[in-house]
Amino acid sequence: MRGAFITFEGGDGAGKTTQLQLLAATLSKRGYTVVQTREPGGTMLGTQIRELLLHGGAVSPRAEALLYAADRAQHVASVIRPGLEAGAVVLSDRYIDSSLAYQGGARDLGGGIRAISEWATEELWPDLTVLLDIPENEGLARADDGHYDRIEAEGREFHRAVRENFLALAADNPQRYLVLNARDTVADLAAQIIARVEILLEGPEGLADRGAPQLTAGETS
Repeated sequence: MRGAFITFEGGDGAGKTTQLQLLAATLSKRGYTVVQTREPGGTMLGTQIRELLLHGGAVSPRAEALLYAADRAQHVASVIRPGLEAGAVVLSDRYIDSSLAYQGGARDLGGGIRAISEWATEELWPDLTVLLDIPENEGLARADDGHYDRIEAEGREFHRAVRENFLALAADNPQRYLVLNARDTVADLAAQIIARVEILLEGPEGLADRGAPQLTAGETS
């Protein structure tokens, strides 16, 4: 029995982690087995790669892309795929789409990013991707704790390109993406996400039809 794979995407400061945690709490309360993870850093190897990528000094664009792919390969092999095979709902803070938006788009590395990402993951794509969209200046202001990491510290044009690439990806994949305005309240965003996740989990091919407990429509906590 395969579980469900849901990813959260968006620029820095969009609120991905908050919404992932709220969704995890709701699903757990309703009896689903939930795996929460993130990229980079969802494994022991990934934690070391995360430190190199975000706090290890200068990294060339192609080396950056390959490090993210290495993190993702380990992540899928040791966390995501085993969780899905066990029937869990796997929630990841970032996945392939981040590489497409940041390295493929803002770094201008192009289609090679999709190729190495699909190779690293054996073409495992999410069932649903929640994109929290926010203007780059507002997201960076939210993320500013006085200690920007290497990616957050990139210029505003870089982050504008990231946002534009995320929106383009969503436009090309409307069935997989749920695009939300990250300026909405935390509660409103959580309600919109649950409404979409209910469709995924309780539809004809969802986990509920395989014997997992159902959510109560509209319930977010």
